[in-house]
Amino acid sequence: MNTRISRHAWMGLAIGGLTLGLAGVAVAQEEAPADKLQDALSATWPGMAEGAAVVDWQGKGLQEGGNGYTCLPSPPDMAGNAPMCLDEAWMAWAKAWQNKEPFTADRLGIAYMLQGDAGASNLDPFAMEATDDNQWVVEGPHLMIIAPPALLEAFPTDPDNGGPYVMWKGTDYQHLMVPVAARPMEQDME
Repeated sequence: MNTRISRHAWMGLAIGGLTLGLAGVAVAQEEAPADKLQDALSATWPGMAEGAAVVDWQGKGLQEGGNGYTCLPSPPDMAGNAPMCLDEAWMAWAKAWQNKEPFTADRLGIAYMLQGDAGASNLDPFAMEATDDNQWVVEGPHLMIIAPPALLEAFPTDPDNGGPYVMWKGTDYQHLMVPVAARPMEQDME
């Protein structure tokens, strides 16, 4: 079963999977641990990969790390690649988002998704699929930055502005999306 879930939905499921298991999530055939490790580390730049911790969906450690980042492989029920590497601030954000708890960034946090993703609403933090009015964005390779709200005020919310944009502005889960390469459809057109 290839259920399509948003980039943030899988992150919440992955964080939840580390502590709660994967109840209710359709899991595809398991990859070999080396494949999961390679997939997870492909989310970040090579200089960070060696020092990052890597965990799978069941919370099993695949690599110990000491640089403050935790990398997760692509969700087993998502078609395509969407691995992610999160710093400690992003791990706290993801836990709050998953549990629909308040969150206010008190420092900068950086997450890497250098393989891109399957998409998310730019407006609704909990949308699971594209609708006519939720401004669904399938992003190519990108970084995500959380910051104290005042630091995000100067950035636009338009994902088609040609640069960074704030996703979920005005919510506890707002963050800066920083594209670093073309979106999948743009890459296909080149």
